[in-house]
Amino acid sequence: MPFLEMRSITKRFPGVLALDKVEFSAERGEIHAVVGQNGAGKSTLMKILGGAYSDYEGEIYIEGKSVNIRSPKDSRFVGIAVIYQELNLVPYMTVAENIFLGREPTKFFGFVDFSRMREEARKILAQLDPTIDPDSKVRDLPVGKQQLTEIAKALSQNARILIMDEPTSALTEAETLKLYDIIRKLKAQGTTILYVSHRLREVFTISDRITVLRDGKKIGTVKTIEADPRQVVAMMVGREVEEFEPHALPERTGTLMLEVKDLVIVDRMNAQKRLLNGVSLKVRKGEIVGIFGLLGAGRSELLLTLFGASPGVFAGGEILLEGKPTFFRSPMEAIQAGVGLVTEDRKTTGLILTMTAGHNISLAALKEFSRLQFVNRSAEEKGIWQAYRQLNIQPQMPTMPVVNLSGGNQQKVLLSRWLLVKPKVLLLDEPTRGVDIGARAELYRFIRHLAHDKGVAVLFASSELPEVLALADRILVMHQGHIVAEFPPNTPEEQIMFYATGGHLAKGVA
Repeated sequence: MPFLEMRSITKRFPGVLALDKVEFSAERGEIHAVVGQNGAGKSTLMKILGGAYSDYEGEIYIEGKSVNIRSPKDSRFVGIAVIYQELNLVPYMTVAENIFLGREPTKFFGFVDFSRMREEARKILAQLDPTIDPDSKVRDLPVGKQQLTEIAKALSQNARILIMDEPTSALTEAETLKLYDIIRKLKAQGTTILYVSHRLREVFTISDRITVLRDGKKIGTVKTIEADPRQVVAMMVGREVEEFEPHALPERTGTLMLEVKDLVIVDRMNAQKRLLNGVSLKVRKGEIVGIFGLLGAGRSELLLTLFGASPGVFAGGEILLEGKPTFFRSPMEAIQAGVGLVTEDRKTTGLILTMTAGHNISLAALKEFSRLQFVNRSAEEKGIWQAYRQLNIQPQMPTMPVVNLSGGNQQKVLLSRWLLVKPKVLLLDEPTRGVDIGARAELYRFIRHLAHDKGVAVLFASSELPEVLALADRILVMHQGHIVAEFPPNTPEEQIMFYATGGHLAKGVA
């Protein structure tokens, strides 16, 4: 009898069947990896076990006994601890307070025993990183140490089942190796580890068995020692992986607009953590280059760096715009040089939601409509209406607050901003996220128009492989801060996924 068993687990979101009668089991003291493409249902399945989702169908058994997990409290009660992909810490509290939040040790009259709490936190942190001060505020720690604090919080619960959802996404190589040691010690003590990761190298290094999900369904479970990375990728994408090597493409004849040579960007708070590790690429006039990568690959970090909004510190390499070395210190410098960016999160870093749709469109081009610092409203309105017609933004009311538009039309507003600026290089991060099929087709047509008809050099990043295959003239594959392969757009999906998951690194690893 399995130590943990989940039977016919079904989870629905509005319009989406996230999990469809999934069967899953794990043994005591087993490291069981769960893998799949973006949207396969991995995190959803783990959130059900962690009590984050209560409205699911199916049954859960631990040691053969039915358990009813409908809240995080229920999950903790049956001995489950979760390290979520998104950090779940209180920034203004100390490390020790976060580790024991809701389970603080007490002394007489129920007062918190802070000295004992700090000592217990120090003992747990000693296993992970002795340099983390239990009295430090979490907000003052680099992301990697915050991730280790989250792991320490889970370890402090002495759980029977420990769920780790992308636990190494913010860790350095040394921190990752230390985490592997902790996981193996927990396994030896009988703790069951459920390990969710996009990185096949990790999975083949640390796990005993691998379960593959695809489109909300369980595809199968294999023993790691008997499996091959190509077999696992084939299960993830639904096709067999043939022998292949990265494709060497001939140089395109268009003018070279953007070139990146051996670019290295390190974490601001942790110089040992490389966000970008020797990235090199070229984008020519009229070309659409797509970057495909999974979580933590470095796609967004690359585009933000090229736009003068780097999340890290420059540590080496060179960026050339039209053959001239440059490194933008701000987005304003990038815009003045003819570089535009459509960010991944349009509502947080793209649009100003309190402004009208029209003013969002003209925002970056006000200089074009101004004389002596006064805006020519007539010229501005003409430009806005031109953008509305060209992208078919609906409803045709530029005075409407942009927050009231649909997701697809908000994305059109963001793209049309750069139509007025007329950039030489356009950077797009997840250009159709949250957009319906009809609007997506319109956006594809517009991006092709900008590149192939107007001569704009387009570099876009996406976590959706079908989108990259549909839109890109060339495909670059990123994995953990590296560009690891380059392919033409007619490349089979499974070949690209093999490199994106680090399958080429996992060869021969038992």
